[in-house]
Amino acid sequence: MSDNIVSLGGLTIGTKDALEKAMASEGCSTSGATGCGSKQAPEDMDPETWAKVKDHPCYSEEAHHYFARMHVAVAPACNIQCNYCNRKYDCANESRPGVVSERLTPEEAARKVIAVANEVPQLSVLGIAGPGDSCADWKKTKQTFTKVREDIPDIRLCLSSNGLALPQHVDELADMNVDHVTITINMIDPEVGAKIYPWIRHGGQRYYGVEASRILHEQQMLALDMLVERGILVKVNSVLIPGINDEHLLEVNKEVKRRGAFLHNIMPLISDPAHGTHFGLTGQRGPTAAELQKVQEACAGGANLMKHCRQCRADAVGLLGEDRGQEFTKDLVPEEVAYDPAARDTYKEWVAKEREDRRAAAEDAKAETGATVAETAPKLLVAVATQGGGRINHHFGHASEFQVFEVDTDGVRFAFHRRCDNYCVDGAGEEDRLDRVIATLEGIDTVLCAKIGDCPRETLAEAGITVLQDHAYDYIETAVSAVYRARMGLAPAQAERA
Repeated sequence: MSDNIVSLGGLTIGTKDALEKAMASEGCSTSGATGCGSKQAPEDMDPETWAKVKDHPCYSEEAHHYFARMHVAVAPACNIQCNYCNRKYDCANESRPGVVSERLTPEEAARKVIAVANEVPQLSVLGIAGPGDSCADWKKTKQTFTKVREDIPDIRLCLSSNGLALPQHVDELADMNVDHVTITINMIDPEVGAKIYPWIRHGGQRYYGVEASRILHEQQMLALDMLVERGILVKVNSVLIPGINDEHLLEVNKEVKRRGAFLHNIMPLISDPAHGTHFGLTGQRGPTAAELQKVQEACAGGANLMKHCRQCRADAVGLLGEDRGQEFTKDLVPEEVAYDPAARDTYKEWVAKEREDRRAAAEDAKAETGATVAETAPKLLVAVATQGGGRINHHFGHASEFQVFEVDTDGVRFAFHRRCDNYCVDGAGEEDRLDRVIATLEGIDTVLCAKIGDCPRETLAEAGITVLQDHAYDYIETAVSAVYRARMGLAPAQAERA
């Protein structure tokens, strides 16, 4: 590995020596294990598909530790009305689909993408997700993709749509090498859809109720079939609405798998009355974390599930779980900007080597744990505060979310994430925030972070939650495995004792 150090918005990453120097300056432990050499791609994925997803933070759970996405708000028009959507509401402190602080022309968007690419080396994907529908505003969407592709040819292009107007643009998407498309599919039964969509506008006419949902369903299925036929990866988003489509989503999962969807992302309804949505104003509640997990578990064996979604804004910038969009508003982006690939190239080189090291370390930890722990040993959930890079590198007090990993004799797996910012908590007191964090961590008794103060650690201990900072800056998998072995009363791994 080279001696270069890449700074990513406050997170320093580079060689193990560089990491140890950074940790030592904060008084952190440097006892983590590393390794070298590993598989280049998952065994169950062909090389062509792996090449498409390996740097896409939404399509690969591993990639979301390393790579950033960017959404540009160039498509304000929409052709359907959803009972959970209100694009007029915006709060800079929240994260919610459809929310933007400013709209862009294709020219403004292209300049902004270059500015972000020069400052955020993790950037790998440009997405258009509204704030309306990217296909209802197709001219602006196409112009934006065309301009960006000319300046940054290696950036992946990604589009999100409700699917209604998508079929008529599939061939153009294929011609532009757009290889990732997300379709929001909340139902396959128009009777269910009528409770979610009051109306649609299609073919110059407005339709209502069951008829509207029938047309929407037919167009969504047609779009999915056409995209899969052309080798474009499709992620299906579904909003879980208790009492309306919670049980029905099992059928949605089966159907989209049958038609070849790559991923299914089941997201919780956000229905705060302050947002002014129909569901929010009429008292329709969102699901609890347990209800969401129950539906996801019920879909096991169906389409592969995405569990690391952050329900991003339509102008989000940065790693999943963070938003740096306010650093790149129109007034902050220069009128003249030239793309410099140096930082992105250096970062991609670092990621390739870091991935090898991390995978080898995870495999070593899995092998040793599996050899020494009885098959009947229970599973353990461990929450991690991380800023990316696959390491435990975030201060507990600064974390707005926790990534939860499941560990047993089969190894360490990402399970789900828990947010503790409640989408908009500007001005909340520290005491209230800690109470919110404790509620967020319900069912999890172990947290790993880079650092924590004595007072919050004691308060959490009183709530039955142990917070450890002994594994600061270690790889997540090796640290979680070490905690698991300690909990099972086993000796540390050889790599850790060395």
